[in-house]
Amino acid sequence: MIEDLVRIHGYDHLPATLLADRLPKQQTNQPLVFEEHLRDTLAGCGLQEVISYSLTTPEREEPFGQPGEYVRLLNPISSDRVVMRRLLLPGMLEVAAANLRHTDDVRLFEIGPVYLPRANEKLPDEPRRLALVLIGKRRKEFWSDAPGSTAETLDFFDMKGTVEALVTDLHLAQVRYEPDQAAFLHPGQAAKLVLADKRTAGVFGLMHPKTAAAIGLGERTVLAGEFDVDALQAAVPGRYTYDAVPRFPHALRDIAVIVDEGITAERLKAEILTAGGNLLREVLLFDLYKGSSIPPGTKSLAYALTYQAEDRTLTDKEVDKAHKKIEDRLKHVLHAQIRGKV
Repeated sequence: MIEDLVRIHGYDHLPATLLADRLPKQQTNQPLVFEEHLRDTLAGCGLQEVISYSLTTPEREEPFGQPGEYVRLLNPISSDRVVMRRLLLPGMLEVAAANLRHTDDVRLFEIGPVYLPRANEKLPDEPRRLALVLIGKRRKEFWSDAPGSTAETLDFFDMKGTVEALVTDLHLAQVRYEPDQAAFLHPGQAAKLVLADKRTAGVFGLMHPKTAAAIGLGERTVLAGEFDVDALQAAVPGRYTYDAVPRFPHALRDIAVIVDEGITAERLKAEILTAGGNLLREVLLFDLYKGSSIPPGTKSLAYALTYQAEDRTLTDKEVDKAHKKIEDRLKHVLHAQIRGKV
């Protein structure tokens, strides 16, 4: 009514009045910004986002071996939706199974809350989770492929590569990948992401065949993981630095060592970096060998090492000295045998 009266009276007859109040200070929704960052990164890795139901049944989550109390609905609208989920993966895998009726390749992620009851509290805890699912071939068929060849199936290292890409993009420092015994993952092909403060941020790996069969995915190779979004966000540094483009050339050396089979490649790399000091810029594993030419219970790992200085071109003598220091440390600390040397 007031608007109609003003229109009849004429807008030109009304005095202009500036706002008397200050605009409120903008407050960024950091959790939402972080979630959008995760989405951008995972989409860049070739994954598609899905949104699954928050309502489920305990039977759907039983194959994942995560027992606990549920938030139950007093008046569920369906027998399939009687409790609030404790995990993202069961609902995601239902979406994956539905999509696999029409395609042979799914690469999915979901970000959302799970619902965990709290003792003596009416409302549950709602931590945010990130789940990943990879099923299919590493790449599609190509016209230049050799006759009779088939594309390789996605494996544990494809999932680990996705996690590493996420860790790198978030600038998370001093993270570790350690073996894990999650009930729904295959023994020996399961890992957990451990942050610098020793908190476990999530688990990932190859799904156990029994779990895959229980959720209707049969004999397929299923790679899955679930992560704590709040733990990841808390570990992101407030500031991080960039390295300048090198002005001086690098020098390359290879090192191949025989170590006990129980020594992980990550531990070996850590020892190399410790011994290499400021001159060692990069350590890249390029070969793993187990066979009759080395003692039983051992393995051979080969690394490409990149040496580089910020203020000068390194001489062969400097590189050889740094390389010898690495060899000596590996022999002393890990009792390693340097291949090609007596």
